[in-house]
Amino acid sequence: MSYRHLVGGVAVVGAVVAGTFAPLAPAAQADAARPVAVPAGRGGDGPSDLVLSDWSLTRATEALVRSAKKRGNQRVTMVVMERSGVIRLVVRTRRAGPQTYESAKRKAYTAVAFGRPTSALTGNETIKQIPGTLVLPGGVPIIRKGFPVAGIGVGGAPDGRIDEAIAGDVRAAMAAQRWRHGADMS
Repeated sequence: MSYRHLVGGVAVVGAVVAGTFAPLAPAAQADAARPVAVPAGRGGDGPSDLVLSDWSLTRATEALVRSAKKRGNQRVTMVVMERSGVIRLVVRTRRAGPQTYESAKRKAYTAVAFGRPTSALTGNETIKQIPGTLVLPGGVPIIRKGFPVAGIGVGGAPDGRIDEAIAGDVRAAMAAQRWRHGADMS
């Protein structure tokens, strides 16, 4: 079966369901028969398709170490999670506790899922009920073209405001980052 037959069959079924057999206009017929091409290696052009470059993740690692040291040698873990849910980076400072990973991961998830710092969500009882979320300070989103494309979560400091300040320092250091769509874009 060709693509043209498939599209034609779908159009007929749609017409039957809609209760009409009016023919498509000539321009609509031509558009319906034309396959949609997606360039190889690219899933789309929206900000949600952007991924963090390796270069930006290196900057994030350096920024975490500097910020944790500057804020009192904090024993923290940082997780950077892309919008797709893929964890791209986990960094632990020396002597960070085992619980810090889970906290950082859940803060990163919450920040990217809702596009807001986790401290801004602390009073939301509904979000607290969603599995995998954590509405304690320490998570910040990375926004690109008005859309959250990644989240940075930091956990382990004795006060969540310190976690969030460190995450903010990391985000600021990544501000000049490079983005990619299957290949690095400089």
